[in-house]
Amino acid sequence: MSEINGMFSAMRISASGMRAQRIKQSVITSNLANVETTRTPEGGPYKREFVVFEADGRDTMTGHREEKALSIAKTNASHIQTPSSRYSLYSLEAGQGVKVAEIRKDSREEKLQYNPSHPDANEDGYVALPNINVVEEMTDMINATRAYEANVTAFNATKQMMMQIFQTN
Repeated sequence: MSEINGMFSAMRISASGMRAQRIKQSVITSNLANVETTRTPEGGPYKREFVVFEADGRDTMTGHREEKALSIAKTNASHIQTPSSRYSLYSLEAGQGVKVAEIRKDSREEKLQYNPSHPDANEDGYVALPNINVVEEMTDMINATRAYEANVTAFNATKQMMMQIFQTN
């Protein structure tokens, strides 16, 4: 039965990856949609946003956050010396997923374009445009799409294995 729980855990990890990549794709889509937005409610041009991921430290079996001490022993005299030949390293429970920690505004400067006829042009005739590089956004979108597809593939492979287990029992 632990094999089944492990497979559900694998499915939850894949699902967390799909969820995180879907959010990243939405943020990228928003950036691309606002590539020429020169006026926002906050004032000034639209600021590019990006997603920050972090490991979801919840144990995928129980849903609780837990830390385990891993004991590492020095196995060879040539290894780097530490105060003790044995020390503990704390790591989050194995089998964790990913989550969106935050969506940040990019701090890069906006682009200035000379266009004195634009309603948002300054007194010198320059318009502040968003700090968005379309090539960078498209590359990020391709990467997010591939990561999403990889998680779908892993999810489906796990589902297939589960179906085979239930068919043989």
